[in-house]
Amino acid sequence: MTTDRRRRRRPLRPVVLGLLVLLVFALGIALGQALSDNPQPGGSITQSRTFTLRPESGTVTVTAP
Repeated sequence: MTTDRRRRRRPLRPVVLGLLVLLVFALGIALGQALSDNPQPGGSITQSRTFTLRPESGTVTVTAP
């Protein structure tokens, strides 16, 4: 009887192992796609602007005491 059990389990083991390898491979592809689709964190945009103030125009009156 022990030889019958061994003969029945042998063909099943490679099938289960193959399905497990296929599952791990598919999960690896899914993880790679998920990481590839997300934008990179920490992206920043720096803007540099220069403001120029115009001098005030007006009349100044100086009186001596």
